[in-house]
Amino acid sequence: MKHSGILFSLMTLFLLSCTPTHIPIVIVGGGASGVSAGVQSARMGVSTLIIEETPWLGGMLTSAGVSCVDGNYKMRSGIFGEFTDSLAARYGGYPALQTGWVSNINFDPHIGQQVFTNICNSCADCFTVERCAQLLSVRRSGEMWKVAYRDSEGRRRSVVADVLVDATELGDVAKACGVEYRIGMESRHDTEESIAPEEANNVIQDLTYVAFLKDYGVGADMTIPQPDGYDPTLFANACINPLSDEKTETGQYLWSSDMMITYGKTPGGRYMINWPIYGNDYYANIVDASPKEREEALMRAKNHTLCFVYFIQTQLGMKNLGIADDVFPTEDGLPFFPYHRESRRIVGEAFFTMDAAAAPYDYKHPYYRTGIAVGDYPVDHHHFAHPKWRELPDLHFYPIPSFNVPLGVIIPQEVENLLVVEKSISVSNLINGATRLQPVVMQLGQAAGALAALSVMEGKDVGEVSVRDVQTELLNAGGYIMPYVDLPKEHKHFGAVQRIGATGILRGEGRNVGWENQTLFRPDAPLLAEEIFAEQFYGGDLGLGSGEVTVGEFVGALKRLGVQLPAPADEWWHSLGLEEYSSHRAVTRLEAAVVIDALFDPFNLLDVDFEGYFRR
Repeated sequence: MKHSGILFSLMTLFLLSCTPTHIPIVIVGGGASGVSAGVQSARMGVSTLIIEETPWLGGMLTSAGVSCVDGNYKMRSGIFGEFTDSLAARYGGYPALQTGWVSNINFDPHIGQQVFTNICNSCADCFTVERCAQLLSVRRSGEMWKVAYRDSEGRRRSVVADVLVDATELGDVAKACGVEYRIGMESRHDTEESIAPEEANNVIQDLTYVAFLKDYGVGADMTIPQPDGYDPTLFANACINPLSDEKTETGQYLWSSDMMITYGKTPGGRYMINWPIYGNDYYANIVDASPKEREEALMRAKNHTLCFVYFIQTQLGMKNLGIADDVFPTEDGLPFFPYHRESRRIVGEAFFTMDAAAAPYDYKHPYYRTGIAVGDYPVDHHHFAHPKWRELPDLHFYPIPSFNVPLGVIIPQEVENLLVVEKSISVSNLINGATRLQPVVMQLGQAAGALAALSVMEGKDVGEVSVRDVQTELLNAGGYIMPYVDLPKEHKHFGAVQRIGATGILRGEGRNVGWENQTLFRPDAPLLAEEIFAEQFYGGDLGLGSGEVTVGEFVGALKRLGVQLPAPADEWWHSLGLEEYSSHRAVTRLEAAVVIDALFDPFNLLDVDFEGYFRR
């Protein structure tokens, strides 16, 4: 009997050790979007686990070495803004980050990883990060997700989750969960995008194995052994050098070698080598490849980068520049993995295209009402490394305004309580050239974290959570939902303008200025009667005629709607935080937004579905 009791106890302990731990939210991938998702959900008080295969957090911004931020300098919001603010504090202010000409925000990858780690540690009570962990399996078990992985010490772990988030670099979890997806360029007949190819193909963007070089001093010879297959002519037109032509085949005049090297210079004095013009971009579509095929292709990509480094050291005479020995803790000093610009793209509850970004108010679906992330970088595609790049559409910096990305792109169809972020969202190949960039990806992750947390807190499927509730959480966390570059989040009326913009009652003006995409709210401009689109809220004509609307006319229209102002008009006006009250001057667009938001609360009055249509 005594032995039986011991055996029973041992069996109980064994069974308990095999019982999966319940963690409400599990995120696979600790990259740019995965970290943002985990921090947001943990800050909302929901226990969250990240499973990350490398020792570092931050993904493309750190582990892949792309530490020069693309865009959103005027819209630094949410966790992305917190990250860049922390970098600025670390280096001595934002001007200290302007060391490379490709970006206004440059940093050293290992510093970025430390910043991400600190942000995650700030919410450690609800947050666990498993680094150097290998995902083994994911499957649906009843109403839960069952996830198995091997931790850094080789132990098998099993957890069950209410919500699963795929934040992997190539959308591998989405595939394992049975999500329908696309790879490559769609036909213009499928997406209705005018510059899409006539026929679909499987061409994706080039990837890049980034290298970080540092100056080891005058007289130092850091030349690496000549890599296998080295051919200097492959890089002849990367910059001006004895092998180069006057200009490239695209007609672009060449940069100097100094301009090429300082392209991604970091505050630490290192040089990010991520050069797209006959440099270390490499074409390999490995998205659906086997693990062995991926490994072989990435070894070729890494060798291509080493060839470019050897070219810089020998052909350009920069032998004093060597692979930095104090950035990545890898054997060869290169990043943990390459920069993947494109991956699987899921079929989601919304499908965001370039045309939707270019003309949000005229597009067939009012997706702009459901925005969860904003971007202002050009539609940037890398295809020069593809063997037939001359036959591909010209996608170089196609002009669009600043844009917002709809919530439905992170929710796959027909798979419950799964969210997909990073670059695997439901977008067209073309607009992926803008949505793939770091600020947008971090915001998408933060939105996924908010949606997952609300799903758990409310006991609802992710598809049943209110779009407006997700947007409210993002606004409360200092995020943008509308892409206005002319009203910063620090402005006292930022929230009101964002909410009214997301209803469509007052609309922004999109424009493209050189490299910069903009959408302006024009807060100080006089309100024109023709600019108010609010019939769904009041059901009739405001009687304002046309042209500029005065303060008196605006208040009169409100009274005709039956609004009882809570105080004398001037006192009530000032109570909203507005300035001068004068019935004869023109009311500004900002003032109109603040008043409409305060009196009618249209943002919360009518929720919207994933296509942006109002739900009554």
